Amino acid sequence: LVATDSTAKDLLNWAKNRLNKFYNPKLYQPAEKRQLSEQDEISTQFGGTAPPTEAPGGIAGTGISVPTSLLQVRNTDLPAPPETFGAYTKKAEESNGVMAMIDLLIKDLDKELAESKVMEEKAQADYEATMEDSAAKRAADSKALTEKGAA
Repeated sequence: LVATDSTAKDLLNWAKNRLNKFYNPKLYQPAEKRQLSEQDEISTQFGGTAPPTEAPGGIAGTGISVPTSLLQVRNTDLPAPPETFGAYTKKAEESNGVMAMIDLLIKDLDKELAESKVMEEKAQADYEATMEDSAAKRAADSKALTEKGAA
């Protein structure tokens, strides 16, 4: 549960950042620049080429990994996409609903993570109490058996 919720939260934050790139460029946070090693930097300064960048893995090249329990097989026999309207025009205020919905989903995931953490702590405390009770019962049973055997 924690792994899937964390992955979903990472993906939602990534999607929100991508929407910000289009609708709110001031809020967009670009990806970190690649740091070259000292040797590679010297090589590129003298006209060499930098080593190739590794392709990001995960969901659609985002680098966000997917738990194997969430993977689905895609049907390759998809129909052709429908005709679209004319050229796309940018609309500033229409992104607020989508952003608010993504924020709501992230808050829900945070609540679910907090609930699961509390439930896990409670279950651990119950388990420890059960183990203590069992140890006391075993000790009492053992004492009773030794007293029966001595009598």
